[in-house]
Amino acid sequence: MNRRIFLKNGTMAMLALGFAPQFITKTVQAARARRKVLVTIFQRGAVDGLSMIVPYGEEWYYKTRPSIGIPKPGAETGVVDLDGFFGIHPKMAPLAELFHRHELAIVHACGSPDPTRSHFDAQDYMESGTPGVKSTRDGWLNRYLHAREHADATPFRAVSLTQQLPRSLQGPAPALAMAQISRFGIQAGRQTDTMQADFESQYAAAADQLLGTTGKEAFDAVKMLKGVNAAGPYTPANGAEYPRSGFGDAMKQIAELIKSDLGLEVAFAELGGWDTHVQQGNGNGQLANRLDDFARSLAAFYADMGEGMADVVVVTMSEFGRAVNENGNRGTDHGHGNAMMIMGGPVKGGKVYGKWPGLAPERRYENRDLAVTTDFRDVFTELVTKHLDAQTTATIFPGFTPTQRLGILG
Repeated sequence: MNRRIFLKNGTMAMLALGFAPQFITKTVQAARARRKVLVTIFQRGAVDGLSMIVPYGEEWYYKTRPSIGIPKPGAETGVVDLDGFFGIHPKMAPLAELFHRHELAIVHACGSPDPTRSHFDAQDYMESGTPGVKSTRDGWLNRYLHAREHADATPFRAVSLTQQLPRSLQGPAPALAMAQISRFGIQAGRQTDTMQADFESQYAAAADQLLGTTGKEAFDAVKMLKGVNAAGPYTPANGAEYPRSGFGDAMKQIAELIKSDLGLEVAFAELGGWDTHVQQGNGNGQLANRLDDFARSLAAFYADMGEGMADVVVVTMSEFGRAVNENGNRGTDHGHGNAMMIMGGPVKGGKVYGKWPGLAPERRYENRDLAVTTDFRDVFTELVTKHLDAQTTATIFPGFTPTQRLGILG
């Protein structure tokens, strides 16, 4: 076996086991100190924030949405009141309790300063953290990881529960994408034992010669993963019941990763299906079904984590909102401003943050959309400085100077 063959086949085996080459040079010893975790969730397709967090106290909402407006509190399938003006969609009722316990905060009329209504461009701008700049090569989360590199980082510092690495985690800092953590050996007996044994037996000696101790570190990492939950499949705590859906499964796996003490700092999950141009529905229907899965998954994660939520913050986002007026197909077209949710122990919840611009025609963006009064980067800035302890955001959000301090985090 020559060096070229080893590097080619060895790299393929490492990738199959879930390790890109750059991870091999990192330490595989999980950091045991308390670690703060940021969980980012992307609602791809532009969720209708006006139906998710409903400004039921404003009559223009009902004037512009005769078919799809969510009824006021007290009515059948009506909104669940939050603060006397805003309410949450009835299918998201499990999250209302978190709001009233001051563990869930909302930022409304939030979004990008860029005017695009292209899903592709708007998602790219939000994940790169540079609205209007298409040349940015890395994502804002990756830039955070690079800015906060530390010696005890593990291969599982940043993990996306997706098939491919999302735009926000792409860049020079190591990050993993995996649809099922069982393939990495978290659940004993379900990892590819044959592949690992074959890899060790064939390449261990060559690894010592060509890569020094890094080959052994990779093997140790796989063994570490397999030993985390040798008792069997993961069982959520506190009676938490995750929906049997892709998103529910992703949130369950994030909880498992955090509890496994593998050094996770940043997690990513996504949920699509929010592009409701036709038959959007109101308290029931297409959008309501999606929100039901979304909210129950988040509520289950919160319950499952229990006291662990003291060190965890979850933030939800979508590339832009929907138009204020419903269209002729009882749906909504692409809009501008939207709503974000932030939940967790450090969050100053029980409040809808941001300046509300109103829905009267003259108050709308281009006379049709909810105006943006809070740049999404102001929210991200607080997350990385107040929760993740970044000292500066100059390299994380290049060219951006924070315009306001919302005070969402303590």
